[in-house]
Amino acid sequence: MNAAGSRTILITGVSKGLGRALAVELSKRGHTVIGCSRAQDKLNALQLELSNSDPNGSSSSSSSDRHLFLNADVRSNSSVEELARLVVEKKGVPDIIVNNAGTINRNNKIWEVPVEEFDTVIDTNVKGLANVLRHFIPLMLTNKQGIIVNMSSGWGRSGAALVAPYCASKWAVEGLSKSVAKELPEGMAVVALNPGVINTDMLASCFGNSAALYQTPEAWAFKAATMILNLTTADNGASLTV
Repeated sequence: MNAAGSRTILITGVSKGLGRALAVELSKRGHTVIGCSRAQDKLNALQLELSNSDPNGSSSSSSSDRHLFLNADVRSNSSVEELARLVVEKKGVPDIIVNNAGTINRNNKIWEVPVEEFDTVIDTNVKGLANVLRHFIPLMLTNKQGIIVNMSSGWGRSGAALVAPYCASKWAVEGLSKSVAKELPEGMAVVALNPGVINTDMLASCFGNSAALYQTPEAWAFKAATMILNLTTADNGASLTV
């Protein structure tokens, strides 16, 4: 596995925002993308887009075979278990995993956040990430190699009013990443990655129209892809920022 060679990269939450932009960028660079999401229509659209823009100039059908997009809900342990089974069966063990799936609460003081909304943030951002680690780390252990990128946030290293559930979930991502880093064998690494501030639907839910002042997911993905592809075992346990 080297920076120049083609890698197999699993990205959760690939149907929109940063996950989608990262998938498109990595595909452009000739890497194999495995993506999951709950939105089948968006998975189909992404599959079609990547098939039509294959950098290797190969036919549309062979390009669509190169990538794999699967309907999965990271909040469900059994769904992730099935995802892992299908991924290994069809593409082998990923070289890199990007735990990107995430959600945020609507701006609200903690005592006004509906219980279901709080649970969705924690179930997606923390339990969902743990489900992926539970089922994919054992697969990576057999190869004694693999890089895991857990998407964090600047709000996983600071606090902000009205998004306490989200901040709590991303602080959990930071702590989980640092702890798991101490459990991995040599040859593997896990990092917490703060993507920075990007104009996504999630940012718009917090910032409103001013979200448009920030960089696009596509501009971000160009930098993020380079950074992720160049991570090494020396980065194990690090809290990084794009």
